[in-house]
Parts: sequence; structure tokens; C-alpha cells
Amino acid sequence: MIAQYPAFSEISADMRPVLHPMFKALAEGISEFTFANIYLFRRAHEYRVSALQDGLVAIFGRDRDVPFFMLPFGLPDEGILRELFAHCGAMKAVSGSQAEKLAVLGYRVSEDRDNFDYLYSRADLVNLTGRKFHKKKNLLNMFIRNNECRAEPLLEEYRDDALRILYEWNRRNSGASDFSAAREALEKMWPLQLCGGIFYIGEQPAAYCLGEELALGKSFVIHFEKAVLEPEFKGIYQFINQAFASILPEKYETLNREQDLGEPGLRQAKESYHPAGFVKKYRAWPR
Repeated sequence: MIAQYPAFSEISADMRPVLHPMFKALAEGISEFTFANIYLFRRAHEYRVSALQDGLVAIFGRDRDVPFFMLPFGLPDEGILRELFAHCGAMKAVSGSQAEKLAVLGYRVSEDRDNFDYLYSRADLVNLTGRKFHKKKNLLNMFIRNNECRAEPLLEEYRDDALRILYEWNRRNSGASDFSAAREALEKMWPLQLCGGIFYIGEQPAAYCLGEELALGKSFVIHFEKAVLEPEFKGIYQFINQAFASILPEKYETLNREQDLGEPGLRQAKESYHPAGFVKKYRAWPR
């Protein structure tokens, strides 16, 4: 099913029974490292996989035509590692424990701040207590006062409504880069075991979010969050954040809202919710 290195295989749905349990066993909670994420963004990043020794799997990709590789399940022996760096040049989504080992082996390692995952306390998002959340709570209360709204689990019966939201969101955002992945996520949310919430204003579908659990079930990652923005819907994102956190089981200690990709506006928005921490990631290169 998965070619032996140095051969490669394209990512396909029939790899899920093999790769999904391996991703589920990862404790670090890196948002890229789920089967759904790798599968849905297989075209955007030109992902391919190879089987290494000892049951390890390498993921290869390209960002803006620059090759990279990732090793979610552990580092191979030094000979294979040198070959991977020679082939790709850089390793991406390096965990903290891997960064320490690579530094000892003589590789150059640096923090990849633009790709840090933002972690938020589920309880903080539900309660919004304290001065630091004062503005968020005011926007939430204003939205609830001005709108008749409800939240529902994003079951298959609501998929068409979620697709309506996505198409309208895409029209307003001039063909955003993750549209195709977001659409496929909705179309295949059951086989990929994604779940989320959908939010209505009156009878109008207004927003949805979709994700899955991470970090051995301690965290929930939001892969997609889309809303139809109208002037009278000011505060809708505050409503989504609070409402979805409220319906999540308490076993999820944190919500992972992924990275800001170095975009100033997105960074400001994510920091405004006062993250409880980050899932730090690193990049590595040969010296």
C-alpha cells in the first residue's frame, strides 16, 4: 500500500486504516499530524509517503515549490536521515523532542513561529471570565441580544447547509486557498471521522466549524471554521468560539486552533483570545 523508500506513494483514502491509528497514538498534538489533514491537503502540499525501516513513515511535500519532509512517527537511523535531508533539504513540523535529538546530531534547528499551533483552554472559551475577555464577552452578548441563534452538532443531515456557508464564504473571500480542502472535508466528514458544529441565525445557516481530537484525546483541533459575515452579524465568531467550546465534552482540556502562518491580522486575532500555550514546531537543515 505504501511504497518502500526511496519510492513514494500518493496519499489515498485506503491508507487510512494504516495511518490513522499511528497518528492517533501521537502525544504532541501537532495539528498537521492527523490522517484527515494530510489527506485533505494532499494536493495543496503535493504530499507523498514512503515506508522507512522499523515501521516509520516519511511524508514528503512542497511549499511554493520548495521541498520538505516530515517524520511524525520518529527519527530513522542516521544514514536514512542524511539521505532524507540530501533529497529534500529541510525537515518541517519538527517536534520539540525531535529538535533536541537533531541538534545533538549536528543539524541546524530553529523555531518555526509562523506554524506554532495556538492552544486555548476550553474552560476559558466557555466562561470568558476576567478582564482579559471583557471585550469578547461584550461582543458575544451583543450578538446574542441582536440575533436568534442556535448551535447544532454538524451531522450529515446539516451538510448541505454547511456547504452553502462554505460557498458563500468562498465567494466573499475571492477563492481562498483552502476552499477545495474544506469542501472535501464536508463531503467526506463521515469516512474521515471529522465532527463539529453548525450555527444558525433564525433559520439561516450562518457558520460552521469542523475538526477532530488530538494529543491522545486531550485536545480538539479546529481544521476549518467558516462564517457568512454580514454587518448585523457582528460578534458571530465570538459566538462560534463560545458555543462550540460549550458543546465539546469536558475531556478536551484545550482547543487547538492551528497556526497563523505569519499573517499579521490572523496573528492579532488569535492572540486576542489569550492562548493558554502553543504547540511549538521547528524546522531543521543540515549545517
